[in-house]
Amino acid sequence: MGPLTALDLVQGPLATTAALLALPAAAFLLIGRWRRGALFPLVAAALAAGIAYGAGEWAMSSGLSTHPLPLPVLGWIAAAAGALLLAAGGIYRGRWLRRVLGPVAAVLVVAAAALQINAYYGFYRTVGDLAGASTADIAPLTAASGDARAAAPQPVPLSSWAPPADMPDHGQVRSARIPGTASGFTARRAYVYLPPAHAVRRHPALPVLVLVAGQPGSPADWLTAGRLEHVLDAFAAAHRGLAPITVVVDPNGALTANTMCMDSRIARADTYLATDVPAWIAATLDPATDHTRWAIGGFSFGGTCAMQMAALHPGTFRNALVFSGEAEPALGRSRAATIQQSFGGDTAAFEALTPLHQFKKRHYHHSWAYFAAGAEDAEFTACMHTVASAAAHAGMTVRAEGIPAVGHSWRVPAAALGPALDWLSGRLALAP
Repeated sequence: MGPLTALDLVQGPLATTAALLALPAAAFLLIGRWRRGALFPLVAAALAAGIAYGAGEWAMSSGLSTHPLPLPVLGWIAAAAGALLLAAGGIYRGRWLRRVLGPVAAVLVVAAAALQINAYYGFYRTVGDLAGASTADIAPLTAASGDARAAAPQPVPLSSWAPPADMPDHGQVRSARIPGTASGFTARRAYVYLPPAHAVRRHPALPVLVLVAGQPGSPADWLTAGRLEHVLDAFAAAHRGLAPITVVVDPNGALTANTMCMDSRIARADTYLATDVPAWIAATLDPATDHTRWAIGGFSFGGTCAMQMAALHPGTFRNALVFSGEAEPALGRSRAATIQQSFGGDTAAFEALTPLHQFKKRHYHHSWAYFAAGAEDAEFTACMHTVASAAAHAGMTVRAEGIPAVGHSWRVPAAALGPALDWLSGRLALAP
């Protein structure tokens, strides 16, 4: 990427500079308005608050969010709306200076708000992520390029593995289409991370990590917001080039779709994840066959999904990485509406497929689960403790961590994936 596309939108100086410029811009929009009386600014503030509330309600009703928007996000939406309202008032009745500079000031406030909301969620880390340049040139997975199983001989035992001198320093990311052979599900493009050791012709049989993004979202979010390649390369560098073969899959099929990772009236997403995806991985990527060395993880919707797969299919996914997951799948705030849309109102059919129900009737002494949530995300932290406690009571080996100074943000999985893999490294046979 060039200097512009590599510009950091989350932690670099851009967001800070925009916020600093927004302060005098907001002051300019208010100056004079207060001198003429507080009525218009107060009306604008009330309207801005209403717009922010309406935006939160729309996000939930449209499927963009299954939970209320956090207060910092609502505050920035209100600030942007207020700036636009004040600028519009200045254009309508203000002097020429306000008519000229008011829109400029509003744009500065709106830009700062957009950057701060993005920083809260950690979604677009760079300009390249925002423009799609970060994932546009990822090559497809092919046997001819040495990526897939057809090019690999019998794997060597891990006990005799020593990194050869020609092993690359970094892993490779490839794109792939995983067909819904058994499920009939049509998924978007998946991404595969192949660790440095996989590039060696006689490599060990490596463990598997399946990842699911949040909703709304796409598999590419793990590469951009989740910093997947950076995290896995760092892990591999500390483990003789070894890391899980990681496959980021799509159980939704569209940006705002929500299958809840279930087999329901909506789609057969459970069959896709539990049957089609593992079969494709086994046939294509030469992984370890021992499913004690297989894991599934995800963020938000994806974390909920990961826990479902580990609870319903422990023979396939013995390990789960649950980052900011929900207590149970949901299509929105109304549980009744969720059950009606997905199971025709059959509450028992829905609940039978939830992890909390499974934990009451099954034992998971051979399963492990790592949980993480943002320390400032009270709702999902509560969900984490509820599900982690139930999993532990069902026999799972569990660890739960809070990520300091973070809300419901992609910064949670970006920060927690490395420690989660360290915790699992012995179980995945990646460390002594």
